[in-house]
Amino acid sequence: MACRISESVIDAADPERLAAFWSEVLGYVELGREDDGSIEIGPSGPGFGGPQPTLVLGSGRKPRAGKLPLHIDVSPTDRDQDAELERLLALGARRADVGQSGDESWHVLADPEGNEFCLLRSRVRPL
Repeated sequence: MACRISESVIDAADPERLAAFWSEVLGYVELGREDDGSIEIGPSGPGFGGPQPTLVLGSGRKPRAGKLPLHIDVSPTDRDQDAELERLLALGARRADVGQSGDESWHVLADPEGNEFCLLRSRVRPL
């Protein structure tokens, strides 16, 4: 028997804004809200416990320094990497420098609150 990642939790200064950003990036919908201001987003239909993990955007952001020890990688499903990069930048992502050489096959980006994530080149099939 094994475990499976069912959700990821991201602290946010503005959970509403970050939930809207990641919902657009991933094609997720709002699944619920907690009294503490947390917003859970995930795929429509299965929601929590489905084949894709949900994201919980919780309120409470403390300043950090340096590269994140954990980040999200995303892959395009219905377009090439260049087209997806343009879409993500239009949604509010920005390019991030974490010391990459420039020869990587991926792009390092940051969401509206500065959380780094990578856009990979390889397409994956949509679920």
